[in-house]
Amino acid sequence: MDFKNKNVVITGGTTGIGLATAKAFINAGANVYITGRNASNLEKATAAINNPNLFTVVSDTSKLEDISILEKAVAESGKKLDVLFLNAGIATFEPIAEVTEANFDAQFNTNVKGHFFTLQKLLPYLADGAAVVVTSSTVATAANSGASVYSATKGALNKIAQIAANELAGRKIRVNIVSPGPVLTPGLETAVPAEAKDFLAGATALQRLGDPNEIAKTVLFLASDDASFITGTEIVADGGYLNYALK
Repeated sequence: MDFKNKNVVITGGTTGIGLATAKAFINAGANVYITGRNASNLEKATAAINNPNLFTVVSDTSKLEDISILEKAVAESGKKLDVLFLNAGIATFEPIAEVTEANFDAQFNTNVKGHFFTLQKLLPYLADGAAVVVTSSTVATAANSGASVYSATKGALNKIAQIAANELAGRKIRVNIVSPGPVLTPGLETAVPAEAKDFLAGATALQRLGDPNEIAKTVLFLASDDASFITGTEIVADGGYLNYALK
């Protein structure tokens, strides 16, 4: 797919799915802005991609003042955005009885509030006909023990994206959702113990974890003209996880 001279913003672009998607857009000719919470991770991402069309912004999605930093960077670029990939996310897994207010707030601030206000602040900079893609998760549909708060954030994000698709249709801006299943990312490595990775792989029909590059290809499809009649839709890229778990 050709994204030559297209302008892309990716929140949470320093590792995992965000980094893989940034590489894919760069390889397709786009100018890509990625955000991250600290300069060190952004420097590592810059080295990994090693392309002058990559730009970085230190911005924590969970903080409104940091979203304003991203907005300022986009405004100063003087460019309209063709693609906005709302990807930043965090997760902690624990039973309801053990959830703390701090963990609850951290997940909702990053996974819901952050994406909502990033979209709101960047609306004036989206080109008519732009594409917005949101990273959700199969947990928005599944009911896994220990995932109550994380699942709730993704369910809320799905509904925001669906309503945004309706509200932005007049500008021909498409808004879609990609919901990965278990994908081998640094975030997964941190969130679950090693033995859980084998369990998750075995819970998919394909009997393996996903690769971030596979999700990146899905994002590029949704952002491309090949998906010009798709909006308000959730594409599940989970190796058959949801269907296999229910068979």
